[in-house]
Amino acid sequence: MKFCKKYQEYMQGQEKKLPGLGIKNLKKILKKCRSDLRCHNGIDGVLGNQTCPDHCTVCDGTFFPSLLKEMSEVVGSFNKHAQRLLEQHLASGFNKCFMWFRGKRRKNQHVTLIQEGKELVTYALINAIAIRKILKKYDKVHYSKQGQAFKTQAQSMRIEILQSPWLSELMAFHINLRESKIKSRNAPAFFEACNLTFNDDGKPSLTCELFDSVKVDIDLTCSICLDTVFDPYSLTCGHIFCYMCACSSASVSIVDKLKSAEPKGKCPLCREAGVYEGAVPLEELRILLRRRCSEYWEERRQAERLERMRLIKQHWDNQTKAMMGI
Repeated sequence: MKFCKKYQEYMQGQEKKLPGLGIKNLKKILKKCRSDLRCHNGIDGVLGNQTCPDHCTVCDGTFFPSLLKEMSEVVGSFNKHAQRLLEQHLASGFNKCFMWFRGKRRKNQHVTLIQEGKELVTYALINAIAIRKILKKYDKVHYSKQGQAFKTQAQSMRIEILQSPWLSELMAFHINLRESKIKSRNAPAFFEACNLTFNDDGKPSLTCELFDSVKVDIDLTCSICLDTVFDPYSLTCGHIFCYMCACSSASVSIVDKLKSAEPKGKCPLCREAGVYEGAVPLEELRILLRRRCSEYWEERRQAERLERMRLIKQHWDNQTKAMMGI
């Protein structure tokens, strides 16, 4: 079965109707481009294999704006649904009761969460494949690398779905549920595609493989301290760091937090600007690493506890001196 048909069947079979890519429409734009080229050259039927120019007004004026709009809708919908699901799973105390009364906490809640989480990861990966394929098609038609350049632009605009921090959270969520061995006679099979793996040096990474052999591999080593991420935060560019490392990189105190960073603050890894304000704490990933790397986690917790106390004291000492004009 061709991917286009497979994709359309998947999108039409969703229980929750989420936005997708209009692959057929995008292909029609590229087909029209070739047709217009043949007419322009006046040799209809002879130039079937000829590509249109590298910068084509037919494609660039309709193809990329259409794809950009659809990618934004897909990523926005995925982020909203993933965040809502994870909030339900991590809810406690009053919030848990409030969600129950609102009807969000259903009878077989874990069954529902597993299924919804599986559907969201599948939705993210199949759309990532669709985007990759349509951009590859664009480059083939134009004999260019504009498609790859657009992908880089999409990453800087934060509409690349594999870049979303909620994807790594969902992957950790599935592993946490599977490893906690929640039992229910109505429970569907746990989502086996997501795993926490360790390399020869003992460094962990999140992996997920679905559809067309596309593999997501998220490195969980902080590129600042070069250790496994502790108290992990994802910047809006998608890179994951320890919270204290991220604060140090942003030149803010752990008291002021990352939201107080300079608006043009850059990621220490990819150098993309403006990545700190929307940083996301990765709670599911923190739970997973705390359980799977328990000895390392406890050692790091003890070491950071002392360092945090020192930094908090230093922060308030500086605030006091500033108020007194010292």
